[in-house]
Amino acid sequence: MSVWSRVAGQPKVVAELDAAARAAGSSKPADGAMTHAWLITGPPGSGRSIAAESFAAALVCEQAGCGICKECREALAGTHPDVDLERSTTFSYSKQSATELVVKAAGAPTRARYRILVVEDADRMTESAANALLKAIEEPTAGTVWILCAPSGEDLLPTIRSRTRHVALRIPDPSDVAAALMMEGVDAGMAGFAAAASQGHIGRARGLANSAEVRSRRTNVLKVPSRLNSLEAAYAIAHELKQAADADAKQRSKDLDDAETEELLDAYGQGATGVSAAKVRNHARGALSQLAKNQQQRAARSTRDALDRYFVDLMGWYRDVFVLQVGAGGALINPDLAAELEQVAGRQDAAGTVARIDALSAARAQLSGNVPPLVVCEALMVQLLHPVPPQDTLVGLAE
Repeated sequence: MSVWSRVAGQPKVVAELDAAARAAGSSKPADGAMTHAWLITGPPGSGRSIAAESFAAALVCEQAGCGICKECREALAGTHPDVDLERSTTFSYSKQSATELVVKAAGAPTRARYRILVVEDADRMTESAANALLKAIEEPTAGTVWILCAPSGEDLLPTIRSRTRHVALRIPDPSDVAAALMMEGVDAGMAGFAAAASQGHIGRARGLANSAEVRSRRTNVLKVPSRLNSLEAAYAIAHELKQAADADAKQRSKDLDDAETEELLDAYGQGATGVSAAKVRNHARGALSQLAKNQQQRAARSTRDALDRYFVDLMGWYRDVFVLQVGAGGALINPDLAAELEQVAGRQDAAGTVARIDALSAARAQLSGNVPPLVVCEALMVQLLHPVPPQDTLVGLAE
């Protein structure tokens, strides 16, 4: 399979990026097919990072993305010497982080024709970081390709946006997500369930299809509405969600944290003849302290990401309730819970459901800011327990 088989439901984007990769490797490239700076945008779950990684692999592959050669495999695994996959582990990229990227971009490629930097969450750059990146994009080093990823072009400085070639992704249709999962070996029934439950989010769908633990967490989250029967329960559930998100973040980061620590200690002489472990740690004390700080920041962001996934699941649940209440006839996101959803739809009003969906949307926005996650969870659970529909919503439903 080619590298593009990983990109679900984006035929126009794939065609454009594939043409650029083929032009880059051609002795007579088509005019305008390839450029040194790209901006790939799309809502969460659209697969913008996957598209960027696939494009990077295609650019270093002699066959423009065969998917099976050493170049493709290393690029997709993040181990290719000419492909840097930069993922923000904190809430924002600092000026120092951007400067380090610029220094990397100045290096010549070692094996491929290009030195490629894929920058995920480019919208998280501070103004000073964005200005440092802008200079590198304005005055590109020969053989360097920047691939920036962000939810939308409006999230970046206009000056950066104007100097990149923009391709926009959409949320893929669940049928496209299911097809992608089946190509990866998932059976049709599980693929269909995961595609619907993930609401088209390809990464989330893979998790649901391949992990019983992820499916169990979803089940527990979707029990929240039925448990919200008092203020005491609301605050207890808020704490449970925060603890579950912390545990989720810790589990996903543990192996990476341990590997980073061992790599750092090795760099300071761990295992060398005549060098004690205590001496190594003493010399590495400052570096270990900074590493621990970075890992804590990554864990904090991971906790917020986990909570955001829980909130998306709850939004899907309430969306299904609303569809049943107004008789819209759309397919349910959670057909496995149809009986429960119909009961809830029959005893609650649609205005209250809309208010709950709005509260979840606002909570997701707060998670991307500096509001403490536990405070977000507590406020949200109270709003789900006692929704206050906006006046215009009540009037519109009455009409």
